[in-house]
Amino acid sequence: MKPNPIALLIDADRPIRRLLRVVLEPHHYKVCEAENGQTGMKEAVARQPDVIILDLSLPDIDGLTVLKRLREWNRAPVLILSVQDGEQSKVTALDSGANDYMTKPFGSAELLARLRVLLRPVPAEPDGPLFVNGDLQVDVMSHLVTLRGCRVYLTPTEEAVFYTLVRHAGTLVTCKYLLRCVWGSDSDGKLHDLHVYIRCLRQKLRGAADEILIQTEGSVGYRLLVPMDCQRMPSESAPPKLVAANA
Repeated sequence: MKPNPIALLIDADRPIRRLLRVVLEPHHYKVCEAENGQTGMKEAVARQPDVIILDLSLPDIDGLTVLKRLREWNRAPVLILSVQDGEQSKVTALDSGANDYMTKPFGSAELLARLRVLLRPVPAEPDGPLFVNGDLQVDVMSHLVTLRGCRVYLTPTEEAVFYTLVRHAGTLVTCKYLLRCVWGSDSDGKLHDLHVYIRCLRQKLRGAADEILIQTEGSVGYRLLVPMDCQRMPSESAPPKLVAANA
């Protein structure tokens, strides 16, 4: 993460903006604010923020409309921070270009962690994307996955699912996006198949520390965890941990 990143807050709630400033500034963020969508888009042009925290409930323009307009020209990561906790709201926002979604009230530690992921620099990739997590190494261009020095053989469909998650490591990938990337126009009715492939991947990629690498985010999608975020894998008999109503 670069020093002193600029964070643009687009939220009509002044106490929330004040709270975000209190959370962000001690961590060396330069904070700018907008209380409505029109001002937010103008600030995005003037300030060129490194990350945008956007509420969906704005007094002048719907937050989704602001998001779509920003995505016409601005590629800064967008974190939705909203009281809307319905699954469809999250899916729609993520499919419209948001990079992550949190609901209010929120924890400051989790917010900072998600921002660190969104602002993590992308390393140079002369030979293609390389993902490393402990004993697991993934070279997408070479189609090579190794665990504790031994090659892990994936089926073509498992590769397609897993490499999509690798390319977006640390961020949430919706089921809709995964289905489109893997099965294209033939993705109708494939949601159950996707869940099965995720379970197979989890079995093949379990590390020496029994870590869970692919986290279920409610019924919305999946997140490939980066090393600092890994957590213990639940027992085989327990269902995957869900983040309620989250994408």
